[in-house]
Amino acid sequence: MLLEETKRFLEKLTGFGRPERRALPGLVRERKPVTFRFRDDGKTPNNPDLPLVIYRNAVVLDGSFDPAAVFEEIFAANHWRDSWRDGIYDFLHFHSLTHEVLGIAGGAAKVRFGGAKGRVVTVKAGDVVVLPAGTGHCRVSATSDLLVVGAYPPAGHYDEPRPEEADHEKSRAAIRKVKVPRLDPLYGSRGRLLALWKRPRAAAERASARRSAIRAKTGAAGQN
Repeated sequence: MLLEETKRFLEKLTGFGRPERRALPGLVRERKPVTFRFRDDGKTPNNPDLPLVIYRNAVVLDGSFDPAAVFEEIFAANHWRDSWRDGIYDFLHFHSLTHEVLGIAGGAAKVRFGGAKGRVVTVKAGDVVVLPAGTGHCRVSATSDLLVVGAYPPAGHYDEPRPEEADHEKSRAAIRKVKVPRLDPLYGSRGRLLALWKRPRAAAERASARRSAIRAKTGAAGQN
């Protein structure tokens, strides 16, 4: 993707082809999220707590700006950074230390999410895919013009272990520690991701702590 990196460098240098911040709201369509949940399959940890989210045809790519630059600016405005332009790896991998967003800037691809026995989903230009940490993914097939923009929330660190190379339990533990982002990469503070990614575990842990406290008080009362 040397050509794309060169284009990005020149665009940032000159501003040509890149939308200004004030133009971004007009480039984002309101879309309901499509969600998928994947269980730990014993090899790929996935993320049982947080669903994978897809916003279909959510970004306007009408030729007014460079499609990749549109995604980069939208993600950056919502504090999803360290963006790159490339495709999607054709080998199964996941990220144990960060969440990831993929903006489809050109072409189309069939991607298997959720591990070796996961689900094959077609993504097309204009789609946005938000992967919670741990979600297995790999490219099954793609058009020759596939172009993807990836980015990450501020908290977290990039890694790309393959299931057969990773320590499964350590990966599970690391995934549980990845913080939920404060902003949806597409819609910011008004995005549905914020509600979809509320951790059920946190509520369960609070309830468990309350029950433990009640038991402790009851036990103490019984001893008086």
